[in-house]
Amino acid sequence: MSRLGDDRHIFDPMGARAESWASSDAVRASMRSNKSRDTKPELALRKAVHALGLRYRVAVRLPLPGRRRTADLAFPRLRIAVFLDGCFWHGCPEHHSVAKTNSAYWSEKLRANRERDADTDRRLKEAGWSVIRVWEHEDPVEAAQRVATAVRTARASQVAGRSR
Repeated sequence: MSRLGDDRHIFDPMGARAESWASSDAVRASMRSNKSRDTKPELALRKAVHALGLRYRVAVRLPLPGRRRTADLAFPRLRIAVFLDGCFWHGCPEHHSVAKTNSAYWSEKLRANRERDADTDRRLKEAGWSVIRVWEHEDPVEAAQRVATAVRTARASQVAGRSR
């Protein structure tokens, strides 16, 4: 056992895990190739938001004490965080399908992802942020319009606050 008391953290001389959640080498290779940013849906959303004349930050670490959370797009001064959720990883109600292999692991993993998303949303809202969640299957132009509406609303609110 490793210092952490978990055999999964022991590495063999070739660099592979001695024990893994992956059901096969092919699954492990596939999972390692998944990108956390600059995915096709994210790039399409960014392009659509940019086309509306909006400027934003990418992969923004959010100000949540004790939590490591990152928004895909953010407007920090306006306190708007945008998350582009993958249908598989976040359990899309339209497109999610139950894994056939290692289903107990995936069921728990996706449940934890949804719980983390809800926790992130709650904490950000408590801190005065607006949260926009976009599914990867959504039309990026329509999603960009939702983002633009939130930005306009936040800007108008800032202007109204200054004039008081």
